[in-house]
Amino acid sequence: MTALRPRSPRPRLRRGSLERPINARTYRGTWLLVAMPLLIAAFSVRTPQPLPPPSLPAAFDSDSALALTGELVRLHPNRRPGTPGATAAAGWLRDQLASLRFRPESDRFEADVPGLGRVWLENVYAIAPGQSPEAIVLMAHRDGTGAGPGANDNASGTAALVELARSYASPQGICLGEAPQQSSCPARSVIFLSTDAGAFGGVGADHFAETSPYRDRIVAVVNLDAIAGPGPPRIQFAGDAPRTPGPTFLRTLAARIAEQTGQLPERPSALRQLVDLGFPFSLYEQAPFVSRGIPAMTLSTAPDRPGASVSDTGDDLSRPRLAQVGNSAQALLGSLDQGLELRAETRSHVFLGARVVPGWAVQIVLLGALVPFLFVAVDLFARCRRRRIRLAPAWRSLRSRLGFWAWAGLLFGLLGLLGAWPDGVNRPLAPESSAAGDWPVLWLGGLALLAGLGWLVARERLLPRRPATAEEELAGHTVALLALAVVALLTVATNVFALLFLLPSLHAWLWLVQLRDRPFWTRAAVLGAGLAGPLLLIGSFAGRFGLGFDAPWYMAALVAVGYVPLPLVLVLGAWLAASGQLAALAAGRYAPYPGARERPPRGPIRNVVRRLLRAHRTGRARQSEPEELETVG
Repeated sequence: MTALRPRSPRPRLRRGSLERPINARTYRGTWLLVAMPLLIAAFSVRTPQPLPPPSLPAAFDSDSALALTGELVRLHPNRRPGTPGATAAAGWLRDQLASLRFRPESDRFEADVPGLGRVWLENVYAIAPGQSPEAIVLMAHRDGTGAGPGANDNASGTAALVELARSYASPQGICLGEAPQQSSCPARSVIFLSTDAGAFGGVGADHFAETSPYRDRIVAVVNLDAIAGPGPPRIQFAGDAPRTPGPTFLRTLAARIAEQTGQLPERPSALRQLVDLGFPFSLYEQAPFVSRGIPAMTLSTAPDRPGASVSDTGDDLSRPRLAQVGNSAQALLGSLDQGLELRAETRSHVFLGARVVPGWAVQIVLLGALVPFLFVAVDLFARCRRRRIRLAPAWRSLRSRLGFWAWAGLLFGLLGLLGAWPDGVNRPLAPESSAAGDWPVLWLGGLALLAGLGWLVARERLLPRRPATAEEELAGHTVALLALAVVALLTVATNVFALLFLLPSLHAWLWLVQLRDRPFWTRAAVLGAGLAGPLLLIGSFAGRFGLGFDAPWYMAALVAVGYVPLPLVLVLGAWLAASGQLAALAAGRYAPYPGARERPPRGPIRNVVRRLLRAHRTGRARQSEPEELETVG
């Protein structure tokens, strides 16, 4: 038997050659620079102390709150904004506050709510004046989605709002005057706010935070939403901007809840907090306050998506849980009222149990993780310049891809002006609404058709007419990586935390240039690894908010209503163009922009029109052939 020959080892490619242009030593060395930001972040971790508990124990009447919940659900089961039931519910709340010797006020305004159209909304609030001009807001939305009576979401929060207001309404009304001086009155004014359209993106809360004359005096906002469910108490604090309330505020709320339940409340994990900072979003009403620099948090027993359903009739309300949350909220109000060191500001933080990492330390770490990619991308550009490799054709190919995505974005905007997509205030859409879950299939089909025509035009300059040389492929990789570097810098200028979704593609796709001779599945795996960041964001919407396969459309609807800022959309288009060029390189379908001799005599638009006319004439000729045969016969 003939002995098998040992396989010769694969020759090691020379560093800096066309087959191995990435300087791995530089890449590894620059990662050492990340050690310093990590060290700074480690030393910045601190453990904030909560405010002391109030001098008087909480005495929240859960039986009365449960009775008020049942009364609101029985009298006004449909409180969908803009309906007669919503108007009647506002009147019911005013009567409840007036019976406690408050002077309730109404703020009526008109808003275009996605999924509802143009409707009149009404915020109702009452004030217990304090001894200082500063104010604390206790808030609960009064409306529902209309899918059910909304006993837990949010008749329970509205009832608790009335019951907590009772403790600030003395029989003599001594604390309800214009300028109370009695020592028994609160040190800070307390505003009891019932908002409208809270189930539709917090429109009422956003209106109050933007237009209320008290907005510059607010030091803290406590929102009660779905507080009588069977789940454990949870704290929500994400905002519409990459901000969070102060650590003292959060630790105080957690301590007051732990005193009532015997355990700390649940809150988003560190990864979820980073996702919320990278893409600020929340379905709860603390979000518009946090984005405006006002500390605000939501106390709830529901998950990230509160979501009223048909089964929310009140049969499964938990009186013990309502008592725990109500007492926690009352004790929190007392601590906030007595807390002289409470600061009315919001910054970015990441909470790790009892410890907190300041947002600036996390930003430094993310910036440090960007440095190795930038070093290697610039070094790759310098190598191309030293080898006199032409980058202009690769840049023109990328420009064609940018033009395609600009065309698709322009079509999306034009169809939005025609009413194809949801329209209204730039607030999160209610996941239960038709605007969030009903895909406009016909309009999306039209968008795909028109975008496809644009791709046919761009494709004329991107078709491979000959095998690309090693120098041309290297130029294609270099230009795409430089485009990603620009995208990264623009991301830093808009929101540093958004690098969380971009860094996987930067560091994974950097090595595609050295995998050109590897099997296709290896290149496809590396290309797929770079999509981990966007998939993390889409998966967050699909899982946390129960959107499932509707998550991509929901995020597109957020763009349509203007909740996603335009600079972020432009950055996304540039990222898609660069990723498209790298995907073509990985698939072996890349071609540099053709020179004058390689181009067809006609331009791309004329060529596409000519093909369409030729196909049309061919079809007409085929239709006329049977008629001619019949005539001859």
